[in-house]
Amino acid sequence: MPPRVLAIDFGLRRIGLAVSDTLGITAQGLPTLQRTAMRKDIEHIRAVAREYSVGTIIVGNPIGHAGNTTSMSLRAEHFAKKLRDRLTCPVELWDERLTSAEANRMLKTARLSISKRQQAVDRVSAVLLLQNYLDHQANRHSQTDTSGGRS
Repeated sequence: MPPRVLAIDFGLRRIGLAVSDTLGITAQGLPTLQRTAMRKDIEHIRAVAREYSVGTIIVGNPIGHAGNTTSMSLRAEHFAKKLRDRLTCPVELWDERLTSAEANRMLKTARLSISKRQQAVDRVSAVLLLQNYLDHQANRHSQTDTSGGRS
């Protein structure tokens, strides 16, 4: 059974979390973490990673639409570095352009109240981020399989 992947939608007030299923096919949202202190936030993530036997962590990288660095992408990079320093599993940055906008669009379509959308948006963003990553990995592996080992 492959290790699971944990996705983090990094925010200044909240951190959205999602974990892959045991087959690495689908993403499931976890309760949103209300930020307190960096040390406590990382300790919570470490506990979640241990609980779900996580092998890789991806941190959403909110780069600009043109692929440029933003102030939030610098903060996400800093957070990912802190995780790398304190955890043993690999931590990768993953392009999260438009995941928050897509999450908000989906939640509006579901006709949730503004307060319910605010409560769910970080978790839904983390799920979208992780599903994008899992789909990318599956596509990469299928291309390798069909090209005789070449990608």
